[in-house]
Amino acid sequence: MTNESAQRAPGHPANSDQVALKLEEFLPYRLNICASLVSAAVSRIYAERYKIGVPEWRVLVTLGQFGMMTAKAIGSHSHMHKTKVSRAVAMLEHRRLVTRRANRADMREAFLSLTPAGRDIYGELAPIALDFARQLLQTVDPTDRAALDRALKKLTERAAQLAPDVAKGGDPR
Repeated sequence: MTNESAQRAPGHPANSDQVALKLEEFLPYRLNICASLVSAAVSRIYAERYKIGVPEWRVLVTLGQFGMMTAKAIGSHSHMHKTKVSRAVAMLEHRRLVTRRANRADMREAFLSLTPAGRDIYGELAPIALDFARQLLQTVDPTDRAALDRALKKLTERAAQLAPDVAKGGDPR
């Protein structure tokens, strides 16, 4: 939607130059739109082939990368809430893609790992996902890719620093 085609409520500025915040220029919004579009595109690969969603995909890929982890560690690594991890693990266990082994040092948690069937899916999906990422990155000039990576890392680190202050209502500066 363009500024010209947007419907405005009476009494609100018609001139977009008077607006303090333009959503289409707001960095968090732009990052979210990009992430959402990329996630939707890549999720079609595993949703159609394996009937799993984003949380299950993240658990599967994390265990494929690291081998064995606790649900808490998976949540921390993949930035998922513990209830999402728990539900994803339960679904993957039901499908016999993930197995759990009790942690004898702490019976409140378990070590999770992929079953042979889970490893097979990871082995099939990983190259497809990497190829998707490669194709996506082709739009960025090769000389700009390192700068993009550095910028994403810095934005991620800064957002993690700001999040607690913003949540408390503090000044994010």
